[in-house]
Amino acid sequence: MTEQPIRIGYCLSLTGPLASNGKTARLAHQIWENDVNRKGGLLGRKLQMICIDDETDPKLVPEIYKRLLDDERVDLVIGGYGDNSVAPAMPLIMERKHYLVALMALAVNASLGYANYFVMIPTGPHPNEALTEGFFELAAKLSPKPGSMAILAADALFSKGPVQGAKVHADKHGFKVVSDARYPLSATNFAPFIRDLKPINPDILFLCSYLNDSVGLLRAIDQVGLDPKMVGGSMIGPQNGSIKAQLGPLLNGLVNYEYWLPVPKMMYPGIAQMMAEYQSLAANAGADPLGYYVAPQAYAQMQVVEQAIAGTRSLDDAKLAQFTRDSLFKTIVGDVKFGKGGGWSEARVLQVQYQNIKGADLLDFKDARTQAVVWPSSFASGTLIYPYAKAKRNA
Repeated sequence: MTEQPIRIGYCLSLTGPLASNGKTARLAHQIWENDVNRKGGLLGRKLQMICIDDETDPKLVPEIYKRLLDDERVDLVIGGYGDNSVAPAMPLIMERKHYLVALMALAVNASLGYANYFVMIPTGPHPNEALTEGFFELAAKLSPKPGSMAILAADALFSKGPVQGAKVHADKHGFKVVSDARYPLSATNFAPFIRDLKPINPDILFLCSYLNDSVGLLRAIDQVGLDPKMVGGSMIGPQNGSIKAQLGPLLNGLVNYEYWLPVPKMMYPGIAQMMAEYQSLAANAGADPLGYYVAPQAYAQMQVVEQAIAGTRSLDDAKLAQFTRDSLFKTIVGDVKFGKGGGWSEARVLQVQYQNIKGADLLDFKDARTQAVVWPSSFASGTLIYPYAKAKRNA
């Protein structure tokens, strides 16, 4: 085996508001790295992942990738967790024609059209709409049908796509947008924003938030006594084990997106073993104790890179990109085929409703009993309790 390892460089948010998700991705990548190295590496060489903290600050990202490519001289780069870690890297990636597989950036390539870009977020060729399609399909089938909708979102780059998609769905289903507000990322008291909605009394409250924001928003809804018929949509946070433990029963009734949960139809080959190892290591790594939201996609991200390297027997960016465009990948999140814009050829986003949560023990969230998959029907593990207030009372 050649002494020089294959070095793969990237950044993740290991500190700052998205640190929990960044650390989760990092641990999943380390598990993959160890798995491949135990099998002898790739192309007769060991693997070495070079990860630099971007501090959840997009301004740091361009210089990180320049350092990785020019100073560290990595063999390949991959994309980080979300829009903030990926979009700022794209000008340099495109200029140098690098192959890039990103993790959960939503619609970074929509306006760029870069042919060597791929992403593991399962939102398909129309990511803005796909993220919340199920949320609005469920709302449209309710009786009586909701009529009004309020949007409350973080004033951040990542919010733009989901909010745009929400408006498309609202127009399609005839929901009138009666409020469209943003809160600053510095906000810690969310009661005033929720209190502003009290006179409007929207049927649907569409939220787009970061981890800690999600906690503050759900507590504020409870504190203020706002009573929409349906709440959720595009919240980053409820998927995270530490956030679940903070909120406990306050999650009841919420409908939000997920990408993977331990329901029978999603137990793809290798996923149970990988998640068991992840959960045994998560506490010491400071990562999400459950890991269901990020860890499967992050491990699968590297399986795509692994299979592209093995399939081309090369580290050439152009060859890797062509192989990735043409191939079907076998991963722990199922078969993955990439399509237009580098996203999955077909969307596979779940809508989950939190139900029957009595306390805040993580064991309550280890399976899908308290987080019922309510859409699409092909993965469903439960049915929607409606309205929001009834779902809260049932607990």
